[in-house]
Amino acid sequence: MKRTLGTCYYPEHWPEDIWAEDARRMVDLGLTWVRIGEFAWSRLEPTPGHYDWGWLDRAVDVLTGAGLRIVMGTPSATPPRWMLDRHPDMLAVDAEGRERGFGSRRHYCFSHAGYRADAAHMAGLMAARYGDRVAAWQTDNEYGCHDTIVSYSDNARRAFRDWLRHRYQTPEALNAAWSNVFWSMEYDAFDQVDLPNLTVTEPNPAHVLAFRRFASEEVQRWNRDQIAAIRAHSDAPISHNYMGRVLEFDHFALGADMEIATWDSYPMGFLLDRVPDGDKTAYLRQGDPDFQAFHHDLYRAVAACGAGGGDARWWVMEQQPGPVNWAPWNPAPLPGMVRLWSWEAFAHGAETVAWFRWRQAPFAQEQQHAGLLRPDSQPARGFVEAAEVAAELADAPDVAPVQAPVALVFDYVSQWAWEVQPQGADFDYFALCFDLYRALRSLGLSVDILPPDTATLSGYRMTLVPGLLTLTDPLRGGIAAADGMVVTGPRTDLKTDQIAFKSPMGPDIPGLDLTSVMEESLPPQGARPLAKGGAIGKWLEHIDSPEDSGEMTTDGTPTLFRRGNRVHLAGWPDTTAARRILRDLAIEAGIAITDLPDGLRIRDTGAERFVFNYAAEPRTYEGQTVPAAGVLRLSLPS
Repeated sequence: MKRTLGTCYYPEHWPEDIWAEDARRMVDLGLTWVRIGEFAWSRLEPTPGHYDWGWLDRAVDVLTGAGLRIVMGTPSATPPRWMLDRHPDMLAVDAEGRERGFGSRRHYCFSHAGYRADAAHMAGLMAARYGDRVAAWQTDNEYGCHDTIVSYSDNARRAFRDWLRHRYQTPEALNAAWSNVFWSMEYDAFDQVDLPNLTVTEPNPAHVLAFRRFASEEVQRWNRDQIAAIRAHSDAPISHNYMGRVLEFDHFALGADMEIATWDSYPMGFLLDRVPDGDKTAYLRQGDPDFQAFHHDLYRAVAACGAGGGDARWWVMEQQPGPVNWAPWNPAPLPGMVRLWSWEAFAHGAETVAWFRWRQAPFAQEQQHAGLLRPDSQPARGFVEAAEVAAELADAPDVAPVQAPVALVFDYVSQWAWEVQPQGADFDYFALCFDLYRALRSLGLSVDILPPDTATLSGYRMTLVPGLLTLTDPLRGGIAAADGMVVTGPRTDLKTDQIAFKSPMGPDIPGLDLTSVMEESLPPQGARPLAKGGAIGKWLEHIDSPEDSGEMTTDGTPTLFRRGNRVHLAGWPDTTAARRILRDLAIEAGIAITDLPDGLRIRDTGAERFVFNYAAEPRTYEGQTVPAAGVLRLSLPS
């Protein structure tokens, strides 16, 4: 598959007499794609029922006439002010009961049926008008950005009660499923069930987790309405642009309805407020060496669930080209990083990388957000590096994806469950998965991420299943049948919505005999040193088992249990322990590892090895120098 480049453009922001010149410069730069339309509702429908399509018609003519392919975004992330007059109750409500008002974006509640219908209607009008002229679609923009998935509005309350009726059928079944006998929380009717906020102390965790499942399904329902409206008029593939570490809805479920998964990659914007731990000082101008890669692999997995079939199609819809405006602090990337980030996406299988945005806006909320062009239309530094990537793509062979030797299973429901009952103040499911992913990458390994209902682990020499709330039946079967090594834990298969009332108590891992008799969470100062080096922190399971224990704390508590190629890790290892334990297991599983220096990372494709240097100084890899913020491409033996 040919790799392509693009940008995000807002013709409504600029004088019409410069559109043609912008389009020409995009093509000259080597861009193929341009995304438009996703914030333009007030210009498309200035007043209710009165449309102005002329300017967008002309923009489409100009851009396609220059040879560009269009991604058309539906504008539902920014409903115009008059929409609030039509639907005064459409706003989301936060956990404290406060409306989230007009004046920026994403000011709607997913459960508002009236606005959902209006948004789908607009998507259908756009598809009817442009369906044969655009090459791809994007629904809405960045679901979950600004903490906008979970809403405690009256509309959400009514929709949640309907969801409960459908799921449980009777109040008695709901009471049993939630164990509402505890604290006399039993209900006589579904209309008695309120939303799980503003309670005196911790609400019932089963209630909260049900509400989180409902909130995720509301996003999918919302998105499906727009998909249906588009598909009534257009055969072009449909996508949505996900974000980094936005975990409030199930991306696998949403991705199953669309042909392409895309995400918005802002390595430096994410570094200071979304990356767990890590050396933020050393990578202040580069971004974390593993955070982008994790999301590339995650959204490739989301794409594999998609409606298109065949190869997973995924893009970076927005790639950072310079300083952003929205992080706690916004330094400029080191020279070379825009090129490195782009090639890293391609090495992980991206079909397209598009930079946000074409020209820096000299007004409103994103004035300080860099574009490929400055506000005066002169090239910014990112433009120069984009040109370099375009030239390299023209001469480079296509990147051929290949299955990695290692997989990691990731589950959104488990993230919600540990948020509902973390048990330790710093316990974070994403952080656990990311710690282990980072350790694998530091050993020079390429990693695939898999959804929690994966039924086969065929071809993987080692699969990690950390922190999964409950093993799904397909995954349980996949573990039982796997030829490769499977590493579960910590905190895997310990409960459903509640701790299983059975003996032995979990984790119930195929191939292992384990009973967890007690679990404890550990404060930062309470980490338990391991006899072989490193420590267990945050979480420790006390397991009763006849299995071999290859790891113990210095006080004699077993922390790793195994039988053959089935391994359970009963605690959360620190960086030293994780790297040592996974290194030994990988070697035993027949996986070639490379102990990489800080900042250096590898991604293998079918024919090439990409070596990325996130460090601010040159690094050496197998006798070759990799410049600071540089990329080295090596041929792999066939």
